Amino acid sequence: MFVTKLSCMHIAWLGKKSPFCGNVTYSRNLTSALSARGYDISFVHFAQGEGESDNWPDCQEVTLPFIYKSQVYTIPTLGSAHRLRRSLQELQPDIVHASLTLSPLDFRLPEICKQLNLPLVATFHTPFDKKLRNFKASTQLLTYQLYAPFLAHYDGVIIFSRMQQKFLKRLGVPQEKLAVIPNGVDVTRYCPGGSDFKSYVGADRLFVYQGRISNEKNVESLLRAWKACNLGQNTKLVIVGDGPLINSLKPFYNKQHNVIWLGVITDEDKRIDILRAADVLVLPSLVEGLSISLLEGMACGTACVATDAGADGEVLEDGAGIILNTNRVTAQLKTLLPVLEKHPELTEGLGEKARTRVLERYTLDDNITQVENLYQQARERKLMQVSTSS
Repeated sequence: MFVTKLSCMHIAWLGKKSPFCGNVTYSRNLTSALSARGYDISFVHFAQGEGESDNWPDCQEVTLPFIYKSQVYTIPTLGSAHRLRRSLQELQPDIVHASLTLSPLDFRLPEICKQLNLPLVATFHTPFDKKLRNFKASTQLLTYQLYAPFLAHYDGVIIFSRMQQKFLKRLGVPQEKLAVIPNGVDVTRYCPGGSDFKSYVGADRLFVYQGRISNEKNVESLLRAWKACNLGQNTKLVIVGDGPLINSLKPFYNKQHNVIWLGVITDEDKRIDILRAADVLVLPSLVEGLSISLLEGMACGTACVATDAGADGEVLEDGAGIILNTNRVTAQLKTLLPVLEKHPELTEGLGEKARTRVLERYTLDDNITQVENLYQQARERKLMQVSTSS
């Protein structure tokens, strides 16, 4: 099993294809890149015949039944664990990579893979704010405490920042199993370029939010600040995404306030077109992991404003963007938005620094190389365990 050349490995990837969210983007980007490097991918996911986003690699699929699925968590059927075990036994992959979907199966995976003698790697996406400045941060802390004992039994765990590594180590996950591999972005696709989107929405200055419309993303703080600032008639705010708060926010922040709601955009080219046109990307999250939307905006040369929740502050440190505190986001944006509107030279300079930072630290190519190294370490660790128990 372990003599296969790394580039020919068969990977059973457990992830999400819907509903559209950062986990979906992560799974699509990594499986596409791994497939391009010669890996054989089998994609295991919860599905019941629904459609999927664009640009997925052509690979074998295994679907698992579920009772409920959202952007945040999934409730599987009682037979899902048996279906998963049987599928892995039939696939006989060289390694299992679980892009954790926040479902009860996450806790069963180490046991299943141990029984099948399969190396198991996880990507732990769950966001948090280590400073516990709000209720959402304390809720995510409980999730970390719940997951840590199970993550300790994975053969490798990918997290996105040094901060998460220290935190999980304190919770008992062995340091040698924790790999800090930040999200990466395809800098050949996500790059500065021409766009007609400003003309399409009638904007001279364009601000963008891209992400989930939910409490933890704190979009309402951005909208309150936007409405209070009463910026120029040709300065527009575009909201890309969907979520549980969209119907309660849209009636109060609309075209009258130069707010344009576009909903979910699964077409990657359209999202790139919007980011290339944007002067500023704003991400006011209360908790975060490492925002792929942030990296995509930076790669396109867009000036970025984000809170210091999760790893986003690390990404923007030392002048690569503007970092907000998660406390009093509305008040900070009330001061900041008019400045960013009136000074295009400021946003242009921030956009150049943002692009440079992504090229230095957050390219998808480097990301995949680090994942390959982790696969090798996980396989060697599993081989050692097998030899010891024999």
